[in-house]
Amino acid sequence: MKTEIVGSVHAVPVTDWDRLARHAAVYLSHRWLAGEESDPTATASYALVRDRDGTLVAAAPLYLVHDEPNAYYEPAHLPPGTEKPRVVAGARRGYHNTPLIDPRLPEGLGAACLALLREAARSHAERHGTTHWWPYLTESAARRLAPLYGTPAHRLEDDATIPLPGTCFDDYLAALPSKRRVAIRHERAAFEAAGLEVRRQGLADCYEDAGRLLAALQRSHGHGHDTDAMTGLLKRQADAMGEHARVVAAYDGPSMTGFCLYYHHGGTTWLRAVGLAPDRPAPFAYFALTYYAPVEDAYRHGTTALHAGMKAMEAKRRRGAHVSGLYALYDTRDPAKGI
Repeated sequence: MKTEIVGSVHAVPVTDWDRLARHAAVYLSHRWLAGEESDPTATASYALVRDRDGTLVAAAPLYLVHDEPNAYYEPAHLPPGTEKPRVVAGARRGYHNTPLIDPRLPEGLGAACLALLREAARSHAERHGTTHWWPYLTESAARRLAPLYGTPAHRLEDDATIPLPGTCFDDYLAALPSKRRVAIRHERAAFEAAGLEVRRQGLADCYEDAGRLLAALQRSHGHGHDTDAMTGLLKRQADAMGEHARVVAAYDGPSMTGFCLYYHHGGTTWLRAVGLAPDRPAPFAYFALTYYAPVEDAYRHGTTALHAGMKAMEAKRRRGAHVSGLYALYDTRDPAKGI
C-alpha cells in the first residue's frame, strides 16, 4: 500500500472519498471538508492510503491549526509542560471523529491502514515542528487506534444518539416508557397550542435569521459570539452544504423565534445548531424544534438514528438516547528528539 498527502479534498473524487465516509459523521464527508478548507484558522491536508491497484482504502484529514477559536478543540489534559499538538487528525468540527477505513478490508489490512495513517499524521506534524492528536474519537475508533499510541485514550465527553425504530414518529414513541410517551405528547401539544408557524427550509433561505438566534443563545450561555460572526458561520455552511443543510424553524408572524439546523448523512440525521429568541418563549419550543421535528423529518428521509451530540445528557436520555464516549489520543513522541 502507498501513502500520500494532498493539499485539498478536491484532489479526491467525491465518490471515492464518500465511499469511505458514508458510515462516518457528516463532518467527514467530502462536501463538509471542502467547505472547511476556506477556514483561515487552519491549513487542511489529507492523508490518503491506496492499495496496489490505486484504489483509495483509507484517509484522514490533517489540520495544521494557526488559531483555534473553539475552546472545545484546544488540546487539554496533557502533563504540565507538555507542548500542545498543533495538528488535528480527522474531523476538526462536529465533535465526532474516526479515521476512514474501507469496511471491506480484512482486519489485518485495516490495522495496517491505521498504522499508515498514524505515520502520515506524525510525519506531517513533524514537518511543522509539532505533534498531532485525534479529538472526539468514537469508542470504536479509539479502541482501534490506541495500541498505535501506547497510551490510553482520554475520555473527553459523553455522546448521545437516539435510535429511530420503525417507520414513523409513533414507532419512536412506542419504543419509550409509557410515562415518557405521555410527557412527549404533552410537550408537543403545548407547543402546537402556541400557534407558531413551523417551516422546513434550506439554510440558504434563512441563515440571517438563524444567525441572530444562534448568537442570542450563545450569549445567554455566557459565550461572546456576536450576530455577524454567527451569521457568517451559517452562511459558510449554507454555501458549502447547499440543499443538505436543512432547517426547521418556528415563526411568530414574519419573525423567526426558533430554529434547528441538521443534516441527513448515511443512516443518521445529525443535529448541528439550535437557536431560540429569549424574548419570545413558547412552551417546549426547544424540545419541539431540536428533537421532535427533526425526528419526523428523519423518518421521512429514511434515516434510522438522530445524533444529538454532547451535553444535557439526562434530557437526551429521557427522549430515548443511547450514550457512548468520545475520546482523545495524543502523539507523545517528541519531534525534536524523534522519541
